[in-house]
Amino acid sequence: MSFDTDILIAGGGLNGPALALALAQAGFDVTVVDARPAPARAAGNFDGRGYALALASKRLLEAIGVWDHVADHAEPMRDIKVSDGRAGEGPAPFFLHFDHREIEEGPMGFMVEDRFLYRAFMSAMEAAPTITLISGTQVTGQTVDASGVTVTLSDTTTRRARLLVGCDGRQTGVGKRAAIKRTGWGYGQTALVCAIKHERPHNGVAHQFFMPPGPLAILPLPGNMSSIVWSENDATAAAIHALSDDDYMAVLRPRFGDFLGEIELTGNRFTYPLSLSVANEFIAERVALVGDAAHGLHPIAGQGLNAGLRDVAALAEVLSAAQERGEDFASALVLARYQEWRRFDTATLVAATDLTNKLFSNDNPLLRAARDVGMGLIGSMPGLRRTFMREAAGLNGELPKLMR
Repeated sequence: MSFDTDILIAGGGLNGPALALALAQAGFDVTVVDARPAPARAAGNFDGRGYALALASKRLLEAIGVWDHVADHAEPMRDIKVSDGRAGEGPAPFFLHFDHREIEEGPMGFMVEDRFLYRAFMSAMEAAPTITLISGTQVTGQTVDASGVTVTLSDTTTRRARLLVGCDGRQTGVGKRAAIKRTGWGYGQTALVCAIKHERPHNGVAHQFFMPPGPLAILPLPGNMSSIVWSENDATAAAIHALSDDDYMAVLRPRFGDFLGEIELTGNRFTYPLSLSVANEFIAERVALVGDAAHGLHPIAGQGLNAGLRDVAALAEVLSAAQERGEDFASALVLARYQEWRRFDTATLVAATDLTNKLFSNDNPLLRAARDVGMGLIGSMPGLRRTFMREAAGLNGELPKLMR
């Protein structure tokens, strides 16, 4: 039976296009199915949404020909400051300061707006002759046999591929149809996301301020602007999101402080319920899951997209190596290598983000004292501090070739 494509990717967010580009470079013919019309999203104006890309993720984007399209719009995160406290009271005396000058590689990461990143992926895919993008439709069915998978789209057409990859988010249809179960729970928290303009320059410093209801991340964007990811319990977040812009800012200001001078809202406001959702298996017969389809994390360390891009680099390397050896790259044996590579790293990241959120998102005086002393100790030990910095930069562990 003939094939329409080597690999069909369900989901055209960011991980899907990244995987398509990596696979196309390795010589595969790839089809990406995106439920959203590409022109509508690519033409978007500033809305405040951005991503913290670890240094390892930036290397991947360089390797697949995307970084040059976003470099002029990227803001390096030179320092990261982590503190604990209560709204309106300022940070506790013990805090962590990660200075990029302590590691050889330079800035630990970069902030890039969603609109620029998506446009860059679209441009790179359009220029790749072995990538086919099908927009405005989605995968609604899949049937696996010994040699491949037949995929049904919402427009009733079908495509046949050797491998189907789910990059279709936490509610992954690909994973559900492959009978892959998930483990997870809600945190009772909602993230309030927006962007602000401020009077003083941020100097490329990212802040993570832990408060009892949840963390407040202040992430530098180009110019005197920052992206805000602010977590509150579900009921409080819903009430805050329902406020007018002026009242919303009146709630944010005491949490934010005055270290950047006067602040004002710019762009849109968003909310996202926070939960953990991890696939029990990352693979099934002729199926692989990548990104949120495999592991949806708490955004406490900004590692969601970075973990997905590490999946991308690992899967592309495994499939490429199998193809070079003459193996059936979609066989269970080959896909098991991808799962084995990514499962431990993912489990470690899940445990770290889950434990950190539970440890810091409370007002227990004993835990407050313990975590403040802990931050002080880490801050006073250069070797341990650099280990944490390299982790934030995505440089620890077994890095795929595209991230080295």
